[in-house]
Amino acid sequence: MKSMSIRGANDQLVKLLKDRAAASNKSVNQLVLEVLQKFVGLDKKKIFTAEHHDLDHLYGKWSEDDYLSIQAKIEGERQIDAELWK
Repeated sequence: MKSMSIRGANDQLVKLLKDRAAASNKSVNQLVLEVLQKFVGLDKKKIFTAEHHDLDHLYGKWSEDDYLSIQAKIEGERQIDAELWK
């Protein structure tokens, strides 16, 4: 993989890149690569970007008893019937 240097970046540009990278939880190098790839048309288009919120009202609603009941059912389904595997 090739490397390159960018010369002539003023203090304001450097600060903005560092701030944007930090806000995105990325390195400056990673951010600059993404920006350049997008600019020249090499960025990957996200295919599955739809977000669904139709079950949000259920999030975090299971009690401990519900959880244990569901886990018991799952464990029961995971049992192998030895007679079927002869």
